[in-house]
Amino acid sequence: MSKTPPKLSDLGDRTRLVHAGRDPSEQHGFVNTPIYRGSTVLYPTMDDLLHRRGRYSYGTHGTPTTDSLESAWTTLAGAAGTVLAPSGLAAISVALLSCLKAGDHLLVTDSAYRPARSFCDSFLKRFGVETTYYDPLIGAGIEALFRPNTAAILTEAPGSQSLEMQDIPAIAEVAHRHGAVVLMDNTWATPLLFPPHERGVDIAIEAGTKYLSGGSDLLLGLVSANERCFPALRRTYDEFAMCPGPEDVFLGLRGLRTLALRLREHEKQALDMARWFAKRPEVARVLHPALETDPGHAIWKRDFKGSSGLFSIILKPCSEKALAAMLDGLELFGMGFSWGGFESLVIPFDCSTYRTATKWNPGGRALRFHIGLEDLDDLKRDLDAGFARLKEADAKAA
Repeated sequence: MSKTPPKLSDLGDRTRLVHAGRDPSEQHGFVNTPIYRGSTVLYPTMDDLLHRRGRYSYGTHGTPTTDSLESAWTTLAGAAGTVLAPSGLAAISVALLSCLKAGDHLLVTDSAYRPARSFCDSFLKRFGVETTYYDPLIGAGIEALFRPNTAAILTEAPGSQSLEMQDIPAIAEVAHRHGAVVLMDNTWATPLLFPPHERGVDIAIEAGTKYLSGGSDLLLGLVSANERCFPALRRTYDEFAMCPGPEDVFLGLRGLRTLALRLREHEKQALDMARWFAKRPEVARVLHPALETDPGHAIWKRDFKGSSGLFSIILKPCSEKALAAMLDGLELFGMGFSWGGFESLVIPFDCSTYRTATKWNPGGRALRFHIGLEDLDDLKRDLDAGFARLKEADAKAA
């Protein structure tokens, strides 16, 4: 192969993932764009330097490595352009800063990623941006929250821990009628499962730390934007010089090539486990929008092309000591604040400590699971033993 196929938009997702963002003819025939490390770019003459003649001018403005991933992600997302950031939260920050100014009003879903809330409540507040949190199930009813100075809406579907589905097209229709920008944290689905810009999103945010990596070994954020918003996004990004490390970008490129295959397997594994949990006597409810019993299933089925490996469950009432006995003894499920890798994870969570627009009272303790690529029988045996410890601990306390 000597060049990228000219019409990637006409090809399937797996083909685009393999070919997007790379041109072996520019890399002396090597399949992958290598890691370019550097700050200084040399010019042959003073005139070339003064007029910035050349594809690259300085390390913070891009390298062949960053260009490859930005180009590939732009193709995948159906966007006008993409910028890279050193983490998912950095991606959220630069996206918000590109469309907000002092005196603006921002609407944010009450189910948003908690560090994003902290950024809004601290940094943005200090610079004169007011944030209002809204019920993620509000849909077109969000119009009642608009003010003359409402400049943007930050959505996330499904919610970060509680997995509520939002009606993104309905929210976007209202927002655009008022001239507001729609941002979406699309990390759960990636553009493969939810094409954000087709659904009305102006700026889409992804934590490449999660599924793009697939290995829990990098920190990376990606922000894609449509033609309306990309110039401001790129300008803000350049002014902050918010650059990820070249090794992380390279790992993101490598992970991109197998993203579709891994997502499909995560989806299959997670759905199997979610249905298994739904039959457990210890489980009151499973929060997974791809399940027919989930309140958000109709929206998921209409707008999404699939699901990923992340979902939550609500346990029937049990003590904290019993929950600790269950989780502390797990051998195959790690406990950590991320997901999207090859390994299975679990964390307990409680949204009631920070929700402001909605009341979180699920009736039992909540656990968020990411189902990895292990054998399902092994995972179920590990959880069987965990539930036995939970039951034993509760019986002793009774």
